[in-house]
Amino acid sequence: MSRLAEQFAAEISNHYWGDAPYRADRAGHRPEDDHPSRRHEPLPAPQADNIRMNVMWVVAQVLGYNDPNFDVYEFAEASGVDTTTSTGRRNRGIEYGLRRDGDRYCKPGTRDVDEG
Repeated sequence: MSRLAEQFAAEISNHYWGDAPYRADRAGHRPEDDHPSRRHEPLPAPQADNIRMNVMWVVAQVLGYNDPNFDVYEFAEASGVDTTTSTGRRNRGIEYGLRRDGDRYCKPGTRDVDEG
């Protein structure tokens, strides 16, 4: 995994996603740092995990487009996203969350694949 991908994954993994719908604040927020008046009931784990997965996909779309050696499963795992199904198999939904045409990632912000 590239150094840039490792850094993005570390930030995604480090962030507390349990109160993401209620706050917009600095990277690496931790609820134990909150003043009592700013605390919220955390999201249930499945909802926080969905937010983490969506953030991972947004970043992975750009990384995949720019890095021909990008491995979305490696990146997802490093981001703290569970990449297996309940039966222990690889969750193909991880790769299906990205916009691609065959092996080529769509240009970020579009559904277009570069020619050539």
